[in-house]
Amino acid sequence: MLNAQIQTALHFVYPPRCLGCGSIVDSDFGLCPTCWAQTEFIRGAKCSVCAAPLPGSAVVNDAICDGCLQDPPPWKLGVAAVLYREKARGLVMGLKHGDRTEIAVPAAGWMALACKDIPTRNMLVVPIPLHWTRLLKRRYNQSALLAKALAEKMDMPYSLDLLKRVRRTPSLDKMSPDARHNVLTGSFDLTKKRAHLVAGGRPILLVDDVLTTGATLREACRVLKDAGAG
Repeated sequence: MLNAQIQTALHFVYPPRCLGCGSIVDSDFGLCPTCWAQTEFIRGAKCSVCAAPLPGSAVVNDAICDGCLQDPPPWKLGVAAVLYREKARGLVMGLKHGDRTEIAVPAAGWMALACKDIPTRNMLVVPIPLHWTRLLKRRYNQSALLAKALAEKMDMPYSLDLLKRVRRTPSLDKMSPDARHNVLTGSFDLTKKRAHLVAGGRPILLVDDVLTTGATLREACRVLKDAGAG
């Protein structure tokens, strides 16, 4: 009863605000109708490797887009919650560069719905790491926040430092896929004291905030597979 009263009092003083625009909403970490309409959740037909939407509305198991057929990524299955544009892009940028760490919890909830059928026995959740100089400047790794919240929502084990970034890379925003690949090669390594976590082909759920060309995830995936991950 006391906790409920405190919660009610807090909502009276600090009413829940929309994550997208700040307007008052019914519950914490929610979106108002306008921002919800501007957030493109991925539904219907999509590529089972990169999660890109495909023509048609019917879900087709194991459908693969032309890009993944021509240049298959090293991972087995890929999912995403929303398309990286309009309101979703603003939320990601707020989490990534705007100190809006509160976005990680609801975003992880959307991700949990998207990957609810993926977890297998003994699967480990692992985030893409930041180089220590960027982590020092930003003070947090947005992918680690997402991975931790996702693992907790799905009751899965996680390791936030299984991978480490051994070389700082420049911004990839305006680079071609080939240039991104060249820049990222050799930029990740396994944390030696965590190497036992991937022994025996253990399945890994690798988490990042954004998938564009897939170059970052490809390189991280290569390191994990070289270390024996499944």
